Amino acid sequence: MQKRIYSVGQINTYIKNMFQGDYLLSSLYMKGEVSNCKYHTSGHIYFTLKDESGAMACIMFKGNRHSGLRFPLQDGQMVIVGGNISVYERDGKYQMYAKEIVLDGTGALYEEYERLKQALYEEGLFDFEHKKEIPKYPARIGVVTAKTGAAIQDIRMIAKRRNPYVQLILYPAKVQGEGAAATIVKGIKCLDAMNLDTIIVGRGGGSIEDLWAFNEECVARAIYEARTPIISGVGHEIDTTIADYAADLRASTPSAACELAIPDVMEMMRTWETTRQRMNRCMSRYLADLRQTCEQYRLKIQYHNPRFQLEQNKQYLDTLEDRFRSAMRQRLETCRHQLELFAKQLHGNAPTAKLIRGFGYLERDGQPLHTVRQISQGDTLWITIHDGRMEAKIEDVIPMEATAGRTNVTGKEG
Repeated sequence: MQKRIYSVGQINTYIKNMFQGDYLLSSLYMKGEVSNCKYHTSGHIYFTLKDESGAMACIMFKGNRHSGLRFPLQDGQMVIVGGNISVYERDGKYQMYAKEIVLDGTGALYEEYERLKQALYEEGLFDFEHKKEIPKYPARIGVVTAKTGAAIQDIRMIAKRRNPYVQLILYPAKVQGEGAAATIVKGIKCLDAMNLDTIIVGRGGGSIEDLWAFNEECVARAIYEARTPIISGVGHEIDTTIADYAADLRASTPSAACELAIPDVMEMMRTWETTRQRMNRCMSRYLADLRQTCEQYRLKIQYHNPRFQLEQNKQYLDTLEDRFRSAMRQRLETCRHQLELFAKQLHGNAPTAKLIRGFGYLERDGQPLHTVRQISQGDTLWITIHDGRMEAKIEDVIPMEATAGRTNVTGKEG
């Protein structure tokens, strides 16, 4: 059996895909002590996160520093790092890609967050097969958020710009502090009973304490049990709550949730117009093909029509007649030319033609003479030349073998 050999790059890519496909490694928080911290000239931060049992290489890209790091990172600090773990293919090593770094002052909340997230994950609340599809063309959308916050103002503005015909139904909920989770759950259940197309649950950014209502188990279960598709838009892009995992679709912000829920009506109209034009072109081509097919069938039917066949045969007979007449004329002309040639040859070989050149035709008793032995002295002959006949009387006969004498002939014109 032939062995299959892989390159180092192929193996590293395969391992990286395994890391990226792992749900736990795609988004997690890890606590430890910072060491070997280095701010690179590119703006990236390289450091190692360690504890008593191990260490892991970490990197925070320049683009995540503004929103994910609010203090100077130094060696010896105890921090909680949020991000994902993947493989750096060039060196074939795995490392953590940090998106958020906070000092370990809120460690208890993060531990509770991780514990609840893992428990709900194992229970199946985050499974993709339970996710409901977001309607493409909603008519009524419910919103669970604070009635005076910036989130609802952004949602109203974006909804009006993208599609003013969509109806927004707000359930004013408490999104921070004691009792916030209960009002969020009540809002989800109230809007779910109204048979809306989509529900948006969210609020603006804040600390982990500010967003904690969306990390409560009751909120996650209310989202999971709702019959209406729910989009979660909590905090800023780097913020991830348990509500995000339980929702049917996660958005980075409330504004992004509104854009995901409401399609752009102008883009829809452009899409419909493009589709209409494409359908018209397809129908035009289809009708043209049908017309061409009908024309082909019409020509076939016409070709097999007896009247058409008769006309074709008549035309063919006319063509044959023309060819026959032309051939006959050519044949007659050839025969006439040959006849003239034969006539000239025959005239040249006729006895009368030779008489013109001094020859004569001899007869005795109506019979032609071929030899002198046919005549005797005193016989009467008839001589025919080209312009008349003469009667002659033989006086003497001299054969060719005789060496003397000649035949004397006297005669008169007859």
